[in-house]
Amino acid sequence: MLLGLDVTLLYLALPALSVDLRPTGTQALWILDSYGLVIAGLLVTMGAIGDRLGRRRLLMIGTAAFAIVSIVAAFAPSAEILIAARALLGVAGATLMPSCLALITNMFTDARQRALAIGVWATTFALGMAAGPLVGGVLLEAFWWGSAFLLALPIAALVLLTAPVLLPEYRAEGTWRVDLLSVALSLGAILPLVYAIKHAAAHGFDTQTTVTLVASVVFTLAFVRRQRRLSDPLLDVALFTNRASGTALGVLLVGLVGVGGALYLVTQHLQLVEELTPLAAGAWMGPPALAMVVAAIGAPLIARRVRPGYVVSGTLVLSVLGYVLLTQVEGPGSIGLIVAGFALVYLGFGAVGALGSDLVVGTTPAHRAGSAAAMSETVQELGVAMGVAMLGSLTTLVYRDQMRFTDGPDGAASAVGESLAEAKSTPEVPPPLLAQAKEAFTSGLNISATITGAVILALAILAAVVLRHIPATGESVPAEPSESADDGTRDSVSTRGKLS
Repeated sequence: MLLGLDVTLLYLALPALSVDLRPTGTQALWILDSYGLVIAGLLVTMGAIGDRLGRRRLLMIGTAAFAIVSIVAAFAPSAEILIAARALLGVAGATLMPSCLALITNMFTDARQRALAIGVWATTFALGMAAGPLVGGVLLEAFWWGSAFLLALPIAALVLLTAPVLLPEYRAEGTWRVDLLSVALSLGAILPLVYAIKHAAAHGFDTQTTVTLVASVVFTLAFVRRQRRLSDPLLDVALFTNRASGTALGVLLVGLVGVGGALYLVTQHLQLVEELTPLAAGAWMGPPALAMVVAAIGAPLIARRVRPGYVVSGTLVLSVLGYVLLTQVEGPGSIGLIVAGFALVYLGFGAVGALGSDLVVGTTPAHRAGSAAAMSETVQELGVAMGVAMLGSLTTLVYRDQMRFTDGPDGAASAVGESLAEAKSTPEVPPPLLAQAKEAFTSGLNISATITGAVILALAILAAVVLRHIPATGESVPAEPSESADDGTRDSVSTRGKLS
C-alpha cells in the first residue's frame, strides 16, 4: 500500500514542489524517475540479502529507512536533495517488495492459502495506486507538497510495531555471503535497461538509447555467466528454465506492458481530453481498482477448482475485451467507455499479478523465495516502464503524424504539433485546433489499444497451452514443512524457530 501510494502521489505534488524548489526540466524528470530506477536495479540484490539476513529483519530495516528518508524528502530545501532522497527511497523500497512476497511463501505452506494471500498482497499495491490521486488531492488542498511524503510515517509505524509480533522470521540456513561482483553486474544489467526505456519514451530511439541498451545486454550476459558458475548465486538462473515459472514471468512482463501503457494513456485522456481535475480523474479510477481487487481475490479462489493456466488465459481474454472498448473511444464525452475498458484491463492484471507471482515463488525452493520474489517484482517494474515508453511513444507518433500540417497563430502550430499537453498549456491555441489535437491523441490511444489487444490475445493462448499441465490448487497436496533443507523445498521450520 505504501509503495503504491508513493507511485501516484508525486505526480500530483510535482507542480507545487516545482514552484517552491524551482527544478530544471532535467531535475524534474530525475525527481520522478530516480525512485523507480533505483528500485528496479536493486530488487534482485535485496531479495538475495533478505534470504541471507532474514526477511522480517530486512522488511523492518527497509520500513524504518523509508520513514526516515520520507521526512528528508518532505522538508527538502532544494531539488538536488529531493532527488537524492527519492533515490534513497528507492533503496528502501527495494527491500520491502521482495521481503513481503517471500514472507508470504513462508507463512502459507498450503498452496490454496498462499495463492489467496498473494492475491491480497497484489491488491494492496493497486489500491495504493488508485488511492494516491484521491489522498494526494485532499492533502495538497490543505497542506504543502511535503505532506505527500509524510503519509508514509503512520504506515511505517504500524509495520514496525506489529511485525515483531505478527510476522515469523525466516533466514536460509548456512553462512552465505552476497557476491559483490554479482551485485555490480546486476545493477549494470538493470539500470541501463530501465534508463534506456525511459529515455526512449521522452526522446525517441537515439544514440544514447542504443548505447545504454548494448551496455545492458553486455552486463546481462556477464551476470548470467557468473551465476551459472557460482555455487551460491545471487539469482538462480534455473528459474527461467522451469516451464511454469519462466512462462509466468513472461506473462507478467508482457501483461504489465499493456497495463502500464494503458494506465498512462487513460489518465492522460481523462485529464487532457476530458479535462478532469487530478482529483476527479483519480475518482474515476475507482471502478477499475475495484475490478482489480475482485480479480486478485477471486482468481486464486477459482484456481482451486480450475487450472491456473485457464484462469490466467480467461482473464486475459477479458482484458482483450477491455482493449477493444478502448479502440472505440472517440474523444470528449467518452468517460464511461474508457473507464469500462480500463476496468476490464485491470481485471486481467489482478488475476495475472496474483496467479503469476504465485507460480513464480510457489515453484521455487524456500531458501530462494526472496530471489524469486525479487525477479517477479523486477519483471513487473520493467513491464510498466516498457508499457509507458512503448505505448506512449506510439501514441505520440500517431498524434504528431496527424497534426503535422496544422495552421494557426504564431506559436500555436508548433505547440500543437509537439503534444496535446503542450497545446493545452499554450494560450494562443484556438478552440478548433485544440479539438483537433484531442482527436489526434484519441486516435493514438485507439491504435495503441488495437495493437496491445492483439498481443494480449496471443498471450492468452500461450498461457492456456503452456500452463495447462499445472493442476488446480484444490487438486494438489499441501506442502508439508520439512526439518531438513536437503530437498530445497521448505526449510523454514528449524530456522524460524531459532530466530524467533
